[in-house]
Amino acid sequence: MSDKLDKNILATIIYYDGLNYPLTVFEIWKYLIRTDYYYVADTETNKATLSLVSKHLQDMALSPYIEHFNGFYFLKGRKDLVARRIAGNKISTSKIKRLRKIAQWIKFMPFVEMVGITGALAMKNAKARSDWDLLIVIKYGKIWTGRTLLTGFLHLMGKRRHGKNIADRVCLNFFVTDQSLEVITKDLFSASEYMFLFPLYGFKTYAKFQLRNKWIRNIKPSYALGEIAPLSMVADSVWSLLTKRIGEFLFAPVWIENLLKKLESGRIRKNPKTHQEGSLVYANDDALVFLPSPHGPQIFEKFKEKIQHLAD
Repeated sequence: MSDKLDKNILATIIYYDGLNYPLTVFEIWKYLIRTDYYYVADTETNKATLSLVSKHLQDMALSPYIEHFNGFYFLKGRKDLVARRIAGNKISTSKIKRLRKIAQWIKFMPFVEMVGITGALAMKNAKARSDWDLLIVIKYGKIWTGRTLLTGFLHLMGKRRHGKNIADRVCLNFFVTDQSLEVITKDLFSASEYMFLFPLYGFKTYAKFQLRNKWIRNIKPSYALGEIAPLSMVADSVWSLLTKRIGEFLFAPVWIENLLKKLESGRIRKNPKTHQEGSLVYANDDALVFLPSPHGPQIFEKFKEKIQHLAD
């Protein structure tokens, strides 16, 4: 296969096959992967139009590798993914509605600047037993206080994931501040993860997040900045802003932040999962990330294996 766009289209379908996620024509264009992103920095000359992607999907060079059904494209022999995706969409839509009700309360929490849905739920590809993966943005200088307050609040609501309590619970493993919005790991997995990120609360901060992560265009040329807040976003009210300000005043003393930092960072250091091989853990004043078993490396390995298999 010599055509560069054909290679990019096939690579995109292969990558999302690893996530059990068949794609429509529009999605193939929107999430198109540049296979030369490690070497070429100029994205403008590599940006394909939707009509061109649609035309190339009919290319004979791709027909030995892909099939389509009910508007979805997938690798040959993977037709079952279509029914799985449709089911996942229904499950995810229901979960997002319930999560939005939780966000109506989160907006009252001191120092919380943004809540974004990530992972399978953002892709609307969740399973019934899935949790709710969130990216939480906290006001700079208050990440330890904001995390503790939000964790305690969701625990009291019975909505924090812990132990065997997983389904329809919030997974609180990714916090950053409003001064550290640029993603540290700039790879294919992160580009996909944060291109799918769905803002639930705090659109102004989300807009800044997008600007700070324009590097995604190097990997996915169709990445575009959202200028209009989704209608489903949770908006602040007079009462939520007032409650937030009162809370931020009460928890403003620096000694509270320093004490929580000392206590929580000590717990994180003592956790065996922090030190296991392959874990991704950050615990500082800019980010609190606890991913003892990150999915990125596994998905990328599957991607490489499938690419190699089709090349043989």
